Amino acid sequence: MWPEFGAAGGPEGGVLLILGLAAFVAGLVDAVVGGGGLISVPALFSFVPNGSAGALLGTNKISSVSGTVFAAYRYARGVRLDWNPLVPALAGALVFSWLGAAAVSLLPRAFAQPLVLVMLVLVAYSTLRWREMGANHAPRHSVGVQRWMGLLAGAVLGFYDGFFGPGTGAFLVFIFVRFFGYDFLHASASSKLINLTTNLAALAFFVPAGEFFLVAAIVMAVCNVVGALIGTSLAVLKGSGFVRRFFLVLLFVLILKMGWGTLEILI
Repeated sequence: MWPEFGAAGGPEGGVLLILGLAAFVAGLVDAVVGGGGLISVPALFSFVPNGSAGALLGTNKISSVSGTVFAAYRYARGVRLDWNPLVPALAGALVFSWLGAAAVSLLPRAFAQPLVLVMLVLVAYSTLRWREMGANHAPRHSVGVQRWMGLLAGAVLGFYDGFFGPGTGAFLVFIFVRFFGYDFLHASASSKLINLTTNLAALAFFVPAGEFFLVAAIVMAVCNVVGALIGTSLAVLKGSGFVRRFFLVLLFVLILKMGWGTLEILI
C-alpha cells in the first residue's frame, strides 16, 4: 500500500516559478547532450531546503522523465535509430541501473568521484584532440558485435547511473561516437532512450514510496517537456556540430563540478 500520493508539504508560489525555470533549462540541455540534472537537482536542494533527499530526487526524476519521453519521441521521428545495439543496451541498462542503486548501500560513492573526474578529462581531451570524431555518421562493426557492445555499454553505464549518476548522458554520447562510429546527433538520440530506461527504473522506487512533491513535480514536468522539445528541435535542425559544441560545454561544467567535489573530499 502506498503511504500517500506524494510527500506532504512542498514548495509554493515564487519557488515553483524558479523550479519551473530550472526545469525548462534542464530539459533543453538534457535533450541535446544530457546533464540536465546539473541544473534541476541543485535548484531543488537550494530552494526547498526542508524537503527530504528522497522527495527532492523523486520530484526531479518525474520532471526529467517527462522531458526525456518527448525528447526520445522527437529524436525517433527526426533521426533514424539503429536498434541492433540499442535493444541490448536498453536491457542491460534496465537491469544494471537497479543493481547500481542497490550497490550504493554497500560501497561509499565518494570513492568513485576521483575516477569519474579523470574519465571526464580524458573524454574532453579526446573530443578536442580528434575534431573529426563524431562529425560523420559511419557505424562500424557487424550486427553481432554491435549487439554485444550495446549490452556491455548499457550494463556499465546503467550500473554507473544507478550507483553515482553525474555525467551518464555525456559518457553515453561519447561511447556511441568513439566506439560505434556515430555522429553526435545520432549518439545523443540513442543515449536519450537509454537514459529514459534508467530513469524509469529509478521511478519504480520513488513513486510507490511516495517520494515526490506532487505540485512541484507537475510544474517542473511541464516546463521540462517544453525545454526538451526546443532542445531536440535545435539538435535535429542544427546537426552534429551544434551537439558537439554543447557536449564540450557540458563536459567543462561537469569537470569543474566534479573537481570541486573531489577537492572537498580530499581536504
